[in-house]
Amino acid sequence: MFLPTTPEEIKKLKWIRPDIILVTGDTYIDSPYIGAAAIGKYLQSHGFQVAIIAQPDINSKEITRLGEPALFWGITGGSVDSMIANYTASGKKRKQDDFTPGEVNNKRPDRAVIAYSNLIRKYFKNTAPLVLGGIEASLRRISHYDFWSNSIRRPLLFDAKADYLVYGMAEKTILELAHALKNNADTKNIRGLCYILKQREYENADLPKSHHILPSFEECSENSEKSKSRFMEMFRVFYDNNDPVTARGLCQKVGDRYLIQNPPQALANQQELDSYYNLDFHRDVHPWYAAQGKVRALETIQFSLTTHRGCYGECHFCAITVHQGRTILSRSQKSILNEANSMREHRNFKGVISDVGGPTANMYGYECSKKLKSGNCPNKRCIFPNTCKTLKPDHQNQISLLRKLDKLPGIKHAFVASGIRYDLILDDDKHGREYFNQVIKHHTSGQLKIAPEHVDNRVLNLMGKPDNSRLVVFKKLFEELSEKADKKQFLTYYFIAAHPGCSEKEMKLLKNYATNNLSMNPEQAQIYTPTPSTWSSVMYYTELNPFLKNGQTHENIFVEKIPQKKINQKNILVHKR
Repeated sequence: MFLPTTPEEIKKLKWIRPDIILVTGDTYIDSPYIGAAAIGKYLQSHGFQVAIIAQPDINSKEITRLGEPALFWGITGGSVDSMIANYTASGKKRKQDDFTPGEVNNKRPDRAVIAYSNLIRKYFKNTAPLVLGGIEASLRRISHYDFWSNSIRRPLLFDAKADYLVYGMAEKTILELAHALKNNADTKNIRGLCYILKQREYENADLPKSHHILPSFEECSENSEKSKSRFMEMFRVFYDNNDPVTARGLCQKVGDRYLIQNPPQALANQQELDSYYNLDFHRDVHPWYAAQGKVRALETIQFSLTTHRGCYGECHFCAITVHQGRTILSRSQKSILNEANSMREHRNFKGVISDVGGPTANMYGYECSKKLKSGNCPNKRCIFPNTCKTLKPDHQNQISLLRKLDKLPGIKHAFVASGIRYDLILDDDKHGREYFNQVIKHHTSGQLKIAPEHVDNRVLNLMGKPDNSRLVVFKKLFEELSEKADKKQFLTYYFIAAHPGCSEKEMKLLKNYATNNLSMNPEQAQIYTPTPSTWSSVMYYTELNPFLKNGQTHENIFVEKIPQKKINQKNILVHKR
């Protein structure tokens, strides 16, 4: 069943009041792709009464329609940071919101987590605890650079005036917290949790001595050379303490109070991961919200399959590393196939699975055994600048899964649409070509997505992407296999303009490369947006390269900050000659 969202549904269930009310910036789509739905169904499966209020009007009393929860309010901005959802990279208000009925961007407030927290406090004094979660909260849990105010903002807990923040993929953390609140037990040692201590509480707290003491918010936010250096230092410690195997807790002073971040929650094992996706989802918009208009996001996620979580790409502009982690957690084939089978019962299913993948499709089914045992290497990355020999990419499990999906009754097509890493295909000597051939012949709907992002090697280095030496090799392999399959198919390239280190000169180089080496004229490019808690946003704010040093001084890098000149960079690439 759907989670209840109206008083009538609560009455029908004969609840006195919900244990938990989730408030979200997305409309309510009952899908494993939607965080509020996934968390709500998971808590429900463990016996908690969970209701949901989606996109409440902050200028009305809509937030009061279900009363107060017994245990806590769970607040999320939705599937996308609300500022990214609401504004383009050039600062213009977006007209469309894929997660809003009617597709018009008129229901998600700016800084949604703060807005919803204030809304609850306005109508409910001394209410149940406010718990923040989701990607907006996760990436803003520490002092962070905020592009839209061009400043360092405080950890979100302080501005939202909430009680707790759960970060990352938080199923385990939120369940432990729910049980602790239900039983009036101590919450302070739950992994994956952030909270605030006052000065006296901090002095008397029995915090582990292993906690890192970060530079304070004030030290990081003065907009001086020294403060930028301190901010970079703070972020490095924060970034390096995201692995559950090796991470320590963090502590940061903000005014006369302290943010405490407990170490990350332990990684889910395969059985636990399967259980998250084996829940009964309707794969549809709740009828109460569906009556308000079409929801565009449903077209993409309704019949898609998540095969795994995490990404060891660590691209500097991407937030997945901080939110989902650098370790790949793969579902069992049985769980994925069962989910595919369940789709056939849906009234709208036409036999087409629109995507089989994760953050990067071809990371499913293999991981570094050393990393699983000992955690991420402190001074080494899995696939940058080159693929680590210990990782050993192996596409065999993915080939097996895709072939099994093809054989399921009622499945006409199962597409791989979430993008692939071509370097991993080329690095898999045993099964890379076989996998790629399988995708080209049976799992591509005319276009295959790859994301080189740029071709200038200095810019690529700043992005945390491999150099351009293998892009043309991969293109030729794609064309060769497509020709053998007798299919007219195309590569779709994702490029970024105005990333730190990129000027008009590098965009002209990219344009010439696309014309001469890729034989194409890019029709779209994304202007870089500095998202919170990424290395690229650190570069954007400080205008320094945090990875290269000349003596004792960080290398200065060019950063384009004038909106029209960012647009000019994009236009250089997409302009037709």
